Amino acid sequence: MSFSPVQDPAPGDAAASDAIDLVIVPRSVDLGGFAVRRALPHVRRRMVGPFIFFDHFGPVEFRAGQGIDVRPHPHIGLATVSFLFDGEIMHRDSLGSAVAIHPGDVNLMTAGRGIVHSERTAPDHRSGGERLHGLQLWVAMPAGDEEIAPAFAHHDQGELPIVAGDGKSVRVVVGSLYGQRSPVPTLSDTIMADAALSPGAVLPIDPQAEERALYVVAGEIDIAGDRFAAGRLLVFRPGDAMTVTAASEARVVLVGGAAMDGPRHIWWNFVSSRKERIEQAKADWKLGRFDTVPGDESDFIPLPE
Repeated sequence: MSFSPVQDPAPGDAAASDAIDLVIVPRSVDLGGFAVRRALPHVRRRMVGPFIFFDHFGPVEFRAGQGIDVRPHPHIGLATVSFLFDGEIMHRDSLGSAVAIHPGDVNLMTAGRGIVHSERTAPDHRSGGERLHGLQLWVAMPAGDEEIAPAFAHHDQGELPIVAGDGKSVRVVVGSLYGQRSPVPTLSDTIMADAALSPGAVLPIDPQAEERALYVVAGEIDIAGDRFAAGRLLVFRPGDAMTVTAASEARVVLVGGAAMDGPRHIWWNFVSSRKERIEQAKADWKLGRFDTVPGDESDFIPLPE
């Protein structure tokens, strides 16, 4: 999706658990009729592992004739990870990809030196109205890979391994967790998992990843006696093993990986280790030097002034 500048997310209440470094309460912004909660970047925490951007959108119930229309817009220096809980989004990009993503699927779009894409509700899903709910995350790329060729990969939910039992079902979306490995390609150590928990279910989180955070999508969880409601991103201290207990029916998403190899600059939809590269991308978009999106050539999002 297109990055819409909003205020930084706010830190939440201090937690008693020594394993939690920061609790982030995302800022909410209305993007054309549906709410987006942005947890990263944050003034006190720009990244968790390679994740530099964390948006939780919906749930929203579109009426008949409604849907999302994110017009073609550019990216550089990052990979977008799109994951749905409900609904469908049609992805098109300047490589010629035209793929619908459904609940449990994952889209990985590698921008590299530059890509343009759009995300819309298809006409057959718009006519009767539809519920939409999901995540879009941006992964910063290692400095040596920022200018690689753009690429797109789609993986159906059936391709993603699931670890289930004892009241929990964990889908390994990216990376390796709980003895299972996702087929989604990565350029650095990256993890992402979607876990559905029954009341009382226990989810262990080991210290394998250098940086880790847990987002509460729905329900309530308990960590060392502290309870956290939906809409909280809990950033963990490195090196600590811990357990998460579901205080109710809950859904959580675990993200993290290796710390990035230096700071990253972010402006609109551009991410880079070099400020001058972002300035070049701004000029390229303004002057029409990016490729167009086949099947969606007639519209675009202008460069913000």
